[in-house]
Amino acid sequence: MEEENQTGVVQFHFHPFSTDPAVVPLLFVAFLLLYLGSLVGNMTIGLTVWRDHSLHTPMYFFLFVLAVLEISYSTNIPPLTLAGILSMGRMLISLPGCGAQMFLFILLGGSDCVLLAVMAYDRYVAICHPLHYNLIMSWELCGQMTLGSLGLGFLLSLPLTILICHLPFCGHNEIHHFFCDMPAVMRLACTDTRLHEAALYAISVVAVAVPFLLICLSYGCIVATFLRMNSAEGKRRAFSTCSSHLIVVLLQYGCCSLIYLRPSSSYSPEEGWAVSVVYTFFSPVLNPLIYSIKNQEVTDAIRRLMARMCWVRRPEIFLPRKNIPQTRNKGMM
Repeated sequence: MEEENQTGVVQFHFHPFSTDPAVVPLLFVAFLLLYLGSLVGNMTIGLTVWRDHSLHTPMYFFLFVLAVLEISYSTNIPPLTLAGILSMGRMLISLPGCGAQMFLFILLGGSDCVLLAVMAYDRYVAICHPLHYNLIMSWELCGQMTLGSLGLGFLLSLPLTILICHLPFCGHNEIHHFFCDMPAVMRLACTDTRLHEAALYAISVVAVAVPFLLICLSYGCIVATFLRMNSAEGKRRAFSTCSSHLIVVLLQYGCCSLIYLRPSSSYSPEEGWAVSVVYTFFSPVLNPLIYSIKNQEVTDAIRRLMARMCWVRRPEIFLPRKNIPQTRNKGMM
């Protein structure tokens, strides 16, 4: 194996979910449904924001970017995982292929975490400085913050991926995981990985801990403003716009912290496996559901989109009765 490592022909295989032929089809169908659900849900959110002009605001622009990141994130891991489930651990992946998956995972996951902090700042400006919102949250600033999120994700992912891919691997190359997660891959190296573990921890602090602290700061200011509000309607609107974002934040940062912000000596492959299933399969499905259920504007926009689609012959199925005449009149114009 050392000779293979020197020539660059290093291959890994994933620890199987199950080797029972009766269980494998059930696992495959379950994870396939979760994968398709994440694609359909996030594509629906993205298309709705793109097509509905009433959602062309900074808040929903960031929601559109988040949906695109979730689609890319879902496409990076689940297809290979589904192939691994069917192969029952016999599928091989090369070191460059594993490195590419790690790079995209850190790039998209880091950008996702930073973008959630940007969305918290957007809510802070909207609630604490409503009169200056349009002046502060200009489209130029929105574009810069979005590109900054992606740029930071790229800068975090590239050096760590290069460091891990240059590790010497020898002996048993079974990754005790269902994708090329950094802690699981580093455990296979036949050399001291303390430098790499320190780099991973530092990157996790920048990508997870710092944005989470900024989110806490933003919501601290929001809560202070919320307590000073006299209008019940204002409180209701503030709560409705923040609750969905807070649920997504707790789900995302909670999972990441359990794996990447803990000492490597306490890392458990089984726990890492279970938590990773939550944020790679369940979280991308839940996020669009949370944003659509907790946000009436998004729900109404999805109904309007469904009613405008050419194959819908009865818009009253999707639209409230008070909106049906208006929709039909628009269609006649």
